[in-house]
Amino acid sequence: MSAADTIFINNCKQILEQGVWDRDQAVRPKWQDGSPAHTIKCFGVVNRYDLSKEFPILTLRETRLKNAVDELLWIWQKKSNNVNDLASHIWDQWADDTGSIGKAYGYQLGIKHHYPEGEFDQVDRILFDLLHNPHSRRIISSMYVHQDLSAMALYPCAYSMTFNVSGKTLNAILNQRSQDMLVANSWNVSQYAVLVHLLAQVSQLEVGELVHVIADAHIYDRHVPLVEELIEQTPFEAPRLIINPGIDNFYDFEVNDVHLENYQFHKFAHRIPVAQ
Repeated sequence: MSAADTIFINNCKQILEQGVWDRDQAVRPKWQDGSPAHTIKCFGVVNRYDLSKEFPILTLRETRLKNAVDELLWIWQKKSNNVNDLASHIWDQWADDTGSIGKAYGYQLGIKHHYPEGEFDQVDRILFDLLHNPHSRRIISSMYVHQDLSAMALYPCAYSMTFNVSGKTLNAILNQRSQDMLVANSWNVSQYAVLVHLLAQVSQLEVGELVHVIADAHIYDRHVPLVEELIEQTPFEAPRLIINPGIDNFYDFEVNDVHLENYQFHKFAHRIPVAQ
């Protein structure tokens, strides 16, 4: 049984059994028909995934890892804020006529900053430190920049990564202010697990833990029956992550350099509504 499935099931049961509804609040998100999209939530959910043991991706339903990796590289490698640089259309609803989502996500990672060692953007600084100063306690990225929030089409949800090396093992903490459990949990966990694997490979390190900290872990009202059905499934074993071993430069990775071996998942026929 996949550990990621077990964690997801336990999270969802906790939210459904112990969570707090916001039905008495005027909420920002809306359904496509204009109705308010209310949620039931738990605060401060923390999950740990041992990447050295298995790859954390749901088998309860399919997570399209290729699309998740494409988005990850769009943000972390291309440092783009334009949906025209993205293969999928998941960001189209937040883009303007030029395809821009404003000063969000990849835009923030691509801004150059001055350091004693030279000028780096956030990604290049992380790559530099993992190679030259791996035991630093300052290997951190952040996309939640207050002075630019008004110029973002969507405030970043998964907004910060902290990397920490113990011996030759790379660990990481993903901080997320908000998590739509049904739509995005497996997506975010699997793509940032891939990021840890990619960074470890190019830094001659081994993967360790990914710790996922979720401030507001929620299930939308219209998702509740779908989640209840989903968590009754019996999980499969976790698949194996395969990464092209011949790449030692982060910027050389492509989507097809990452794939899964023996990925079994349950069919999930429902169309999932997405709140905006």
